[in-house]
Amino acid sequence: MNERTDLFGIGELARRTGLTVRTIRFWSDLGLVPPTARSAAGYRRYDLAAVARLELLGSLRELGIGLDDVRRILDRQASVQDVARAHLRALDAEFRTLRLRRAVLRSITRRGSTTEELRLMSDLARLSARERQQIIDDFVAEVFAGVDGPPAGLAQAMRALPAELPDEPTDEEVDAWLELAELVADPDFRRRVREMAVAGTTGEPAPPPEPMTRLDLARAALTAGTEPASAEGQAVLDEMVDRALTPEQRRELADSLATFTDRRVERYWQLIGVLNGREPFPPAVPPVEWLIAALRARS
Repeated sequence: MNERTDLFGIGELARRTGLTVRTIRFWSDLGLVPPTARSAAGYRRYDLAAVARLELLGSLRELGIGLDDVRRILDRQASVQDVARAHLRALDAEFRTLRLRRAVLRSITRRGSTTEELRLMSDLARLSARERQQIIDDFVAEVFAGVDGPPAGLAQAMRALPAELPDEPTDEEVDAWLELAELVADPDFRRRVREMAVAGTTGEPAPPPEPMTRLDLARAALTAGTEPASAEGQAVLDEMVDRALTPEQRRELADSLATFTDRRVERYWQLIGVLNGREPFPPAVPPVEWLIAALRARS
């Protein structure tokens, strides 16, 4: 019986497909392109369908699709579209990671980072979006553990970190993200936030003290370089608070304001704002500190 003349050996397949003989033999051994027949001498022979199968297999491999997925496609257990969609998602995630690492490296070169900052940047650049969010969630969980009442809303607000940095994060966003991670990892900062959270649960939420509604006066005095204890500073204070307050009442007001005034906490909100694309707000802590100092100067 004559052998079929429409069958090809591995060498002919290699010439037709541009693949190497070694690659075709390897894929054939895996069963991805089984031989159509065998020659009288036992050599593998392949038909035109095998040529088409090899060309598809080669194209899929060039796209980086793994052999397991290739087998599923060739066996029609999955469509090319489904596998391509899954690989597209994986590539998108990889591109996001690479862009983020590039942004972090750019930040390192710009900032002249210390060894510790470099370690932190390297660690954070490898984290997924979920792992980055977990840093904030762990911070909030520790700070607000067992704290009931009004701070529940504050806890939710403190979790307000976007799930993803932008595909092309700005230098400001990368710096904000790195600074935020350092801040929430600081035990002193955690203790301070918890102190403020606990203090906020004592009694019903109260409206802001009256002088806080006129903080622009303290801000103007601070900008002008007016000392809180000076006659000019005390004149500003008289416009902000009731002159009839006793020294003890002034001390109590100053202490109450100080409890909820912290530059690092305000910095937390500023960093969260950068990461969430919010408009920057003028710092409130410096004028409040000026007000506190003015109150204590008369107590």
